[in-house]
Amino acid sequence: MHAYCTNALLSSLVALTHERDEAALETSLIKALAGFIATIHGEAAKPVVIYHLSDEKQLLLSAFVVNENKTEIPVATLLKQTVINCFQSGEICSLINTSDSNNKFYPLKNATGQIASVIGIAYPLNDIHTEVAINMLLQIYQNYTNLINDNECDTLTGLLNRKTFEYKINKVLAQTQGTTKRKEDKTDQAYFLAIFDIDHFKRVNDTFGHLIGDEVLLMFAQLMRQCFRESDPLFRFGGEEFVGVFECNGEGDIKMILDRFRQKVAQFSFPQVDKVTVSAGCTRISDFDTSSQLIDRADSALYYAKHHGRNCIAIYEQLIIDGELQEVKKEGNIEFF
Repeated sequence: MHAYCTNALLSSLVALTHERDEAALETSLIKALAGFIATIHGEAAKPVVIYHLSDEKQLLLSAFVVNENKTEIPVATLLKQTVINCFQSGEICSLINTSDSNNKFYPLKNATGQIASVIGIAYPLNDIHTEVAINMLLQIYQNYTNLINDNECDTLTGLLNRKTFEYKINKVLAQTQGTTKRKEDKTDQAYFLAIFDIDHFKRVNDTFGHLIGDEVLLMFAQLMRQCFRESDPLFRFGGEEFVGVFECNGEGDIKMILDRFRQKVAQFSFPQVDKVTVSAGCTRISDFDTSSQLIDRADSALYYAKHHGRNCIAIYEQLIIDGELQEVKKEGNIEFF
């Protein structure tokens, strides 16, 4: 029995450390825990549940069971309060359901150290071996996410770094390439890549010094997190240049999203520096694009924005339609106009 449990735990670790993406890693953890509990307790095993908190009054709840199905389940009042307590305290919480079983709730931290989700696991009371194994697996998960964060995130801003861009953008491209939309899908749902550049940032460094410049970069990154969704990958490419990948409903929607952020930056008062502005260039991600083509197109739009007043948003495809830019198609290392 001991070897059986050890193999189950090792198999869970192999599955867990296969992922790098934070959302996929979280899903892998749920499946690993569900598989481990099922191996130990068989048909008596209860679903392993992950809870996401949108606010203190509402829980977004989904359950992964042994066969890896994802289902919506109701949240009882007492259970809901217990999970909220776990989010707020950052401590393991318990809820005893019967005389021989209890639910334990484990908080999981994201890359920035905030409680991102709570794992609910039910197993028999006084099952010390299962409890120790679960705690070890969760600690390995947290250590692994910390290693990923150190390797993939920018030290100053905490956003994803440039070397992670290829991995992330290739995942997006894989979703857009070779997929057939169902009839009920929105035909205008699309991905966009945008490059942001803080206007006259060299002047900030020259006038106030690099420490203040770094503070501007840090607060700019915080504004990005506040304005964009958690599911939108955000990168610091270096210096004052940032990149974001967004899913939305067409060019009109992305223009509104990016312009809202531009206004937020323009209205924000940066310590000592006061006002700064941002320019952005954006392009639609199409089938069979490469990452270099996307960067080239977005950079062309950004260049246009920088040379036409700054503090504005430019969409590459619209610039082509308006005749403001000439489309450049690349085949290998050869450019075709």
